[in-house]
Amino acid sequence: MSGFPLLEPEDAPAATAALFAEAQQAFGMTANLTKAMANSPSALRGYLDLSDALRHGRIPLPTRERLALLVAQHNSSDYALSAHTYRATKVAGLTPDEASRARRADSTDPEAEACLAFAHALLIHNGTVTDADLLAAHTTGLSPELLLEIIAHVALNVFTTYVTTAGRVAIDWPQTRHTD
Repeated sequence: MSGFPLLEPEDAPAATAALFAEAQQAFGMTANLTKAMANSPSALRGYLDLSDALRHGRIPLPTRERLALLVAQHNSSDYALSAHTYRATKVAGLTPDEASRARRADSTDPEAEACLAFAHALLIHNGTVTDADLLAAHTTGLSPELLLEIIAHVALNVFTTYVTTAGRVAIDWPQTRHTD
């Protein structure tokens, strides 16, 4: 079954071409995810805006990549696992072991582990975290600001995993499978 067509930047209408240029500047490449999202300029704009806002948040890049890996694993998204394993190990400085641990909501970094634990609770409870989950997050030092950023990262990454899975987007990264 075919998925979303991949629009090429050179074939895009002017408004979409501008979004491609933003994606290229933000990510250094035009990934198949972006080419698929370009079928809806509104969806691509939302993705770029939320990605940009979260890049300027308090959560550091290594932890952002850990969160993306956790969501990708939870949603069995080989595209997202491939992209974020690459970014985590080649851009964010995580070791392959640390990237693998993130997929299980585990980390050697205490703050990252706390972020992953809260994100994991969000995922397994579909956003309805328990009082114990909130208490654990507060006990580990996660502020309301960080909790809201974690929620935003989970939402962004759920969105991208859904796009790549539902859209059958071809993996354009060194492949990592959710079954690995």
